Amino acid sequence: MPGFECKLLSSLIKVFPDSAPDAPMFANASALRGEVFSFQLAYRFTERMNGTFSIAVEGAADPVEIRDVACVPAMHPLYAGHDANVLRDKPGLFPDVLRPMGRQVAHAVDIWHSAWVTVNAATPGEQQITLVCTLDDTELARETFTLRVIDAELPAQTLLYTNWFHVDGITGYYGVEPWSERCWELVESFMQLAADRGMNLILTPVFTPPLDTEVGGERETVQLVDVTADGGAYAFEFSKLRRWIALTKKTGIANLEISHLYTQWGAEHAPKIMARDAKTGELRHIFGWETDAAGDEYRAFLAQFIPALLEVLRDEGMDKNTYFHISDEPHVDHLEQYKNVGGYLKSLIPGYPVMDALSNYDFYETGAVELPIPATNHIEPFLEHEVPNLWTYYCCGQNIDVSNRFLAFPSARNRVLGVQLYKFRIAGFLQWGYNFYNSCLSRAKIDPYRVTDAEEAFPAGDAFVVYPGPDGALSSIRLEVFHEALQDMRALQLAESLVGRDRVLRELEDGIEPITFRAYPHGDAWIPAMRERINALIAGAKA
Repeated sequence: MPGFECKLLSSLIKVFPDSAPDAPMFANASALRGEVFSFQLAYRFTERMNGTFSIAVEGAADPVEIRDVACVPAMHPLYAGHDANVLRDKPGLFPDVLRPMGRQVAHAVDIWHSAWVTVNAATPGEQQITLVCTLDDTELARETFTLRVIDAELPAQTLLYTNWFHVDGITGYYGVEPWSERCWELVESFMQLAADRGMNLILTPVFTPPLDTEVGGERETVQLVDVTADGGAYAFEFSKLRRWIALTKKTGIANLEISHLYTQWGAEHAPKIMARDAKTGELRHIFGWETDAAGDEYRAFLAQFIPALLEVLRDEGMDKNTYFHISDEPHVDHLEQYKNVGGYLKSLIPGYPVMDALSNYDFYETGAVELPIPATNHIEPFLEHEVPNLWTYYCCGQNIDVSNRFLAFPSARNRVLGVQLYKFRIAGFLQWGYNFYNSCLSRAKIDPYRVTDAEEAFPAGDAFVVYPGPDGALSSIRLEVFHEALQDMRALQLAESLVGRDRVLRELEDGIEPITFRAYPHGDAWIPAMRERINALIAGAKA
C-alpha cells in the first residue's frame, strides 16, 4: 500500500531507525524440531497516517510470538582502538530490547522499525508464516516467510553456561525488599528467561557476591544464608537457599555456582557477610573489606559454614551439580595469596569442582585452580596444551577480533561463538553480566533503559542482556542471538553424531580459512548459509 514499506530480514540484521536496512530479503529457511527460530519484519511509514497499527500472523503450524524491537541509548558504544568489524562507534540509539508488540499508534514518517518474529519449531514439514500489517481495519501489507522444519530433534545442550545473575539488579530497579514475595516473583521471571535461553548454571548468592565492587564499598545485601553469631560460634539457616534451589529446578536450571568466597582481583578479603548477634539480635557486618581472607577468624567461620552448606546440597540432590569459586580474575602477582586461601577452601570441599576466570596459562600450570576459564582472546595456550574440560569467557576487554555481544557489534559477531565452541569442544562458557544494573564498581544504581554502559565505563551492552519489564524480565536481540549460537552448536553436534566430526568440519569450513576464536567469516550471510548446509546434512542422514 502506498505510504508503507516493509521487508523480511534475518535475525542477524540490526535495524536502526535512521537508515534503511542494507540486506537482502530473507524469506525462507529451515530449522530443527525444538529450535527457537527468529526472523524480522522491518517497516516504516513513508506518509503520515493516523490509526492503530498491528501485525497479525496467518498460516503458521507452530506457535509464533511477535515482539517490538525498541532502541536504547549508548553514550559509550566501544573502547577506542576497536577493530573494523563494528556497526557504529559513535553515541546514538541502538536496537536491542524486545517488548510485547500489541497494537500501537501509527509511527512517525521515515523512521525504520522492526518486529521480531519467533517460531517455536515443532511440526515437521513446510509452513507458510504470513505477517499481515494493518492500520485499523485497512491492510497495509502482507509478507510470507517459509519455514521448513526438519524431522530431527535438536539435542540437549551439553555446554555448561552461566551469565552472572545479579539479585541486587532486580531489587534495586524495582525497589523491592530482598527476598520479599515480590522479589521472589521477579527473580523467578528473570531466572525463567535465562533458562529458556540456554543458561543451565546460576550464580547463587549464599553471601552477597564480592564482584564489581569498589574497595571499601558494598553492594545491597542479598545473601541467601541467614547467619547467627555467638562469639566465635555460628548457626546457619538455609530456608532461602532451599527455596532458591527449588526455583532453579522449577525453571530448569540444573547447576549451581556458589558465589565467590573471597574478593575479586586478589582474594585478599572476605565477601560482605551479615549476621545477627545471638545476644542482642542486632544485624551487623561480621566480615568484609576489613577481613584478612587468610586470617584465623574467617577460616574458623568457613570451617563451620562449609560443612553445613554441603549437607544442604546433599539433601537437595545438588552435590553433583555444584561449582565453587575462589576469586574472580586473579593475576600472577596474586598467585601466592590465591593458592593460600584456595588451598584452604578446597580442603573443605573435596570432590567439588573449583573454577575461576583467569587468563594466564602459567598461573593454571601451578595447579592453583583445576578449572581455569580463560578469556577468548587468551585461550590459545590453553588449547595448545589441551587443557581438559576447558571453559572460556568474555567481558568488556574482549573487544578486538573476537566474538562479543556489544550493542555496536554486528549480531553475526555475537552468534559466531557457537561455531567456535563446537569446533574447539569447549565445555563451558561464562559471561559476567546477565542483569548488572549498576555503574562501574557498583558505585550507584542505574536505569538500564537510559544507561547501557555502566556510566561510560564499559562498551554499551557488556553489563546486561535482559531488561526489567513491568512484570519481569524482557529479552533482547543480543540474548536471542546468543541463544541461536547455542543452537548452532547443538545442531553441529547432532550432525557429528550422524555423519562424523571430519565431515562436519569440512562442511563448516568449506571455502573459508580455518576458524579460530580470532578468525572467522564476517558479514551477515555466512551463518545462515552454514546452518542450511548443516541442516541438509542432518536431513540427508535422517532420510
